[in-house]
Amino acid sequence: MSTLTATVEAPPSGPGRPAYRVTGRRVLSSEWAKLWSLRSTWITLGLGLFFLVAFGLIAASRYKSGIGSGHLDRDFADSTAVSLSLFGTNFAQLALGVLGVLVTAGEYSTGMIRSTLAAVPRRLPVLWSKASVFGLVALVVGTLGVFVAFVFGSGIVSGTPAAMGLTDSGVVRCLLGAGLYLGLVGVIGTALGALLRSVAGGISVLVAALMLIPGLVSLLPSSWQGDISPYLPSNAGESMFALTHDATMLSSTAGLLVFLGWTALALVGAAYRLVRSDV
Repeated sequence: MSTLTATVEAPPSGPGRPAYRVTGRRVLSSEWAKLWSLRSTWITLGLGLFFLVAFGLIAASRYKSGIGSGHLDRDFADSTAVSLSLFGTNFAQLALGVLGVLVTAGEYSTGMIRSTLAAVPRRLPVLWSKASVFGLVALVVGTLGVFVAFVFGSGIVSGTPAAMGLTDSGVVRCLLGAGLYLGLVGVIGTALGALLRSVAGGISVLVAALMLIPGLVSLLPSSWQGDISPYLPSNAGESMFALTHDATMLSSTAGLLVFLGWTALALVGAAYRLVRSDV
């Protein structure tokens, strides 16, 4: 009687497939690459920079012509080189905030978010990376824009009562505060996109929070306005880069803390939904 013995050969040994780990640096690199691969990034950042510089120079030129002709608009009566150069901040915040919404909500619209979260199963590093990368980009663009607008705008109003230089008290603080404000607006836009998962919804809430709600609050009784208005996102942000503060405004530090609170609130809401809800 014979016995058959089967020999199982081991697979040939060789270099195995490299094991890739999901690290914070790699997630940041991925989000950086995705951000700059979009045409909308270049266009919208260009618009934000254009708004800052162009409207700042237009405001300075209008002030200069009004002073020269003796028919200065009442709205420009107390203007300084700082306030004139920051005239485009309200327009730039929309461009940067909208792009922040697109950074996150755009992936939900295209379905790419499934691939992103499959690669990073823990989810939250994706949100932190998107917010950090775009917030830094918005900060750099905003700061660059306000400094360029001020340098050229102060040259236009040189020799007028509004003339100021970088060495004057409070000027650098205001310009840096405006850049920081625009960077945080970009982070809020990113958080709203992740929270609402809709480009239209995120943009609507952003515009309402920054532009519509302050106008509606002005319709309230005066006694209520003083308790509510300074703590709205746009008004708290404005106090961050205001050269002077009246009784209706927060101080620069208080405005920064309040605006950081709004930013944190948006990020917490986005993080909660990202963890608790399916994509």
